[in-house]
Amino acid sequence: MGRTRVMIVDDQYISRQLFEMYVKSSENYELVYAIESAAFADTFVLKNSIDLVLMDILMNDGSNGLEAAARIKKNRPNIKIIAVTSMPEASWLNRARKIGIESFWFKEASSETILEVMDRTMAGESVYPDHVPMVKLGLSNSGEFTERELEVLRVMTTGVSNAIIAQKLGITENTVKNHIRHMMEKTGCGSRTELAIEARVSGIVVNID
Repeated sequence: MGRTRVMIVDDQYISRQLFEMYVKSSENYELVYAIESAAFADTFVLKNSIDLVLMDILMNDGSNGLEAAARIKKNRPNIKIIAVTSMPEASWLNRARKIGIESFWFKEASSETILEVMDRTMAGESVYPDHVPMVKLGLSNSGEFTERELEVLRVMTTGVSNAIIAQKLGITENTVKNHIRHMMEKTGCGSRTELAIEARVSGIVVNID
């Protein structure tokens, strides 16, 4: 049986170099491409024989790995994909599962190496973490927020009004205000702007829709 042909999609140079090093260090894998944008990742797999994709999620050019993975799965469902990220955004786990992404790996927080996850994935396993990494947000950590609070926070970080948040989530404006007030109390943030900035910096919520 030949070596597994790998494509790396990651906009961070250091991450890309590390993944390349791991792939090249193993006799089980062969590096085919290492690219810095997800925008044309699906085109690469159509033109070349690829078995496994290491797919970062959030790219500096605005492309996103989950959308690219969905396109790949539509056209080449047999290609296995491992989503990789350093962002502790909880919604990405469920979204990746729905797309059909085989495995999910947090860059800084996983107890397993990427090679171990690659081996298990190619052996037919689906490797997902039990939970996202905990991060601090003001006086609280990410585990202290409800799912609805995170939904409100995710939309709020885009800079829209409470009315638009309410419309997007199908709840009342007063409910939005209450969720924001509770989050400010938990975190010790003095304003919704401070809360939004802290949320974006921590990576607890990232809106890529």
